[in-house]
Amino acid sequence: MVVLLLAACGGGPDSSGTSRGGSPSAVPSVVTTTRSSGPVTPSGGTAPGSSAPPRPTTSGTPSLGRDSSPTTAGQPTAVPQVGRSAWVSVSVATLWRSPAAPRAVDRAALENPARIRAWLGALTVPLRRDLGGRADTQVLLGDRVVVVARTGTWAKVVVPDQPSPADPRGYPGWVPLVQLTADAPAPATRTATVVARTAWLRSDDDRAAGVIEVSFGTRLPLRAQTDGVIRVVLPTGRVLRLAASDASVTATGAAALEGDGQDVVRTAVMFTGLPYLWAGSSGFGFDCSGLTWLDLRVHGVTIPRDASPQSRAGRAVPVTAASPGDLLFFATAGDVHHVAIRAGADRMVHAPGTGFGIETIPASTPSYAAELVGVRRYLG
Repeated sequence: MVVLLLAACGGGPDSSGTSRGGSPSAVPSVVTTTRSSGPVTPSGGTAPGSSAPPRPTTSGTPSLGRDSSPTTAGQPTAVPQVGRSAWVSVSVATLWRSPAAPRAVDRAALENPARIRAWLGALTVPLRRDLGGRADTQVLLGDRVVVVARTGTWAKVVVPDQPSPADPRGYPGWVPLVQLTADAPAPATRTATVVARTAWLRSDDDRAAGVIEVSFGTRLPLRAQTDGVIRVVLPTGRVLRLAASDASVTATGAAALEGDGQDVVRTAVMFTGLPYLWAGSSGFGFDCSGLTWLDLRVHGVTIPRDASPQSRAGRAVPVTAASPGDLLFFATAGDVHHVAIRAGADRMVHAPGTGFGIETIPASTPSYAAELVGVRRYLG
């Protein structure tokens, strides 16, 4: 079974020569990624048993004219413009290879609000595998992107917080315009970061009704904190409540969670059993490098988004000197296809592949040990 897992986690879409961004414009190809969970269907293809993917202007998002204003929870927001920053206005926005890449089954993930639970619930294992070559990463509510192109109801963006060889400005991909706003976040000296797997933002009134379920790592400006309740500001300006036990409040720009490699391990272990999701970078689902990227971001360290570039950054450490929190890299024929987090003596925690959950296993598991090619340290 371990051999099957390794095969499932390797050979990402870039190894087929597909451009990383999937943009109609030229985007440099990148090194092999880590997240393929089986055979890759060409971008824009049709998954077995599914209907044909929507065309760019009927992608499953609300129909918008070129200059229409997206809305968030009924509130009009400023339209993102090419060359300008924009902010994610849904719980999790998926970055797609092209506007034609999403399938009919992906509609719930394209809307505002994004219905992530409904989307994931509809994805069978084969449909999850078919995300390879269609989607590449995700961005969280409040995260900043830069719009580099627009077509119909879609925006091509780069994500500055997710370094990638594909674009020096950040990770590239396509997002429905309805999931973005050009409204800058409220200035704040303190930020609340979600440190639970997921948490509910609730209405700021006596009912405290659930409004949006958000991911671990979501960062929002702090409005106030009293009696176990945190008030945060959405990109639209709406104020919602968050349980203080679900968040860490720090100075804006500071690490949400302090600590050493053992703390990085404890964070990863918190997601034990969470099903693997190609392109996943949230508490709703991770791929192997999405887990390491978001874990370290919450601990104050920005690393490349994908495993192969992660394996070339940080500080090289001898395999025999690996410590908890170090990243372990695995390769076939020189191509890095998987990353795990050292979890102690002969232990590692990782997201193994589609159909399996995040787990902690012996680092000496033969098929993994045979492909271990390096260790990188990002803390200390």
